Amino acid sequence: MKLITWNVNGLRACLGKGFLDFCKEQNPDCICIQETKMQEGQVEIILEGYEQYWNSAEKKGYSGTAIFSKEKPISINYDINAEGHDKEGRAVTLEFPEFYLITVYTPNSQEKLARLDYRMEWEDAFRSYVTELDEKKPVIICGDLNVAHQEIDLKNPAANRKNAGFSDEERAKMTELLDSGFTDTFRHLYPDATGIYTWWSYRFNARANNAGWRIDYFLASDRIKDKIKDVVIFDQVFGSDHCPVMLDIEL
Repeated sequence: MKLITWNVNGLRACLGKGFLDFCKEQNPDCICIQETKMQEGQVEIILEGYEQYWNSAEKKGYSGTAIFSKEKPISINYDINAEGHDKEGRAVTLEFPEFYLITVYTPNSQEKLARLDYRMEWEDAFRSYVTELDEKKPVIICGDLNVAHQEIDLKNPAANRKNAGFSDEERAKMTELLDSGFTDTFRHLYPDATGIYTWWSYRFNARANNAGWRIDYFLASDRIKDKIKDVVIFDQVFGSDHCPVMLDIEL
């Protein structure tokens, strides 16, 4: 099974930069996207053979997630079953016979960590949600988790120590999530790989200099980590300030 995640940072813009060509070329079983920044139906997206499941933010042009799936799911859930966390279109969960698939766009803590308190609340609610699902069957979580977990996951850790995406608080929440029964699939296969990133700022010529961050992940329930075949980070695919990531797993 091939699964792809991509923060497209505006799907309408990404459609004009090769999104459909990339999806057709890779032909994955599911395409999980974040930051759609649109409502379902605003643009016709023709991907033959895929059903589309959208969760758009109430605020237009903001956030939003979606999954395009070849297989019809048993059930669909939007958001994370937590009051106060259901306005921004941050998650879609599809239930399949063998596992749950969740695409997620974790809230950004913003400049000077202005939204860190909300982020911490959201992290706890999300962890509670996924661990409850994990008691029923294995879970695969993918998307923009808005955190570089380890120093190896960004180019300039010292300079970013207290910045959004690399604060001690956010990294600790990622550790809590992993410790609750999940595996970072890329690090499972490539524990020492350096210079591999999924997001680059549009400023300072960051992508050309590979001054990036690895903040887009596939996490899998610990009990299926041995079924991971590969994780591919398509850092030469453009169309967004993030690049796509693919999980190849035998389920």
